[in-house]
Amino acid sequence: MEKLLNGIVKFRSEEFEKYSDVFESLKNGQNPHTLFIGCSDSRVVPTLITRSLPGELFLLRNIANIVPPFRQSDEYFSTQAVIEYAVNILNVENIVVCGHSNCGGCNALLNYHKFDFSRIKTVKKWLSLGLPALDKLKAISDNYSMPVKEWMIEQLNIIEQIKNLLTYPYIAEKYSSKKLNIYGWYYIIEKGEIFNYNKETGYFEPINM
Repeated sequence: MEKLLNGIVKFRSEEFEKYSDVFESLKNGQNPHTLFIGCSDSRVVPTLITRSLPGELFLLRNIANIVPPFRQSDEYFSTQAVIEYAVNILNVENIVVCGHSNCGGCNALLNYHKFDFSRIKTVKKWLSLGLPALDKLKAISDNYSMPVKEWMIEQLNIIEQIKNLLTYPYIAEKYSSKKLNIYGWYYIIEKGEIFNYNKETGYFEPINM
């Protein structure tokens, strides 16, 4: 905790002063251009890897960057509420689904039927939303090595979440009318590399601009 408290002091005296004009412009509201859906993993820092300033990204983070299919319900849906607010109120221009290498959630998904979920039963229920990606992997081949399967499930999971986004009527409408862009990114932690999903080729391609 002492490290966090010291960080607050340094932020106020250094970073805040550096971007004081940005914070001043944000005092009455926000206008983010992108909804960033990422994993809760502590190694993934959206603003760092995109060099974004405060006010640019509306963040949604959960285990394995999952997007539940659209449902009409009176239950409490945190993820769906964030998406709804970002698209219908903030009118973001882009949605990014960002998965990453060495994802613990995707590893548990890969081993879903033999993983020990006895202490994390809520996580098991949550990861069941990713089972379509596991089914796709099994349909491709069960003969790959485990390291290959790991990065494949991480990437297939991203693609499945993009499909889930398009089950939201207001997203499908905006996407079809080209008012909203949807991207799938794969971040390799140890290399700092990010790959973008090309729906035309079906491959993740390096972002080198």
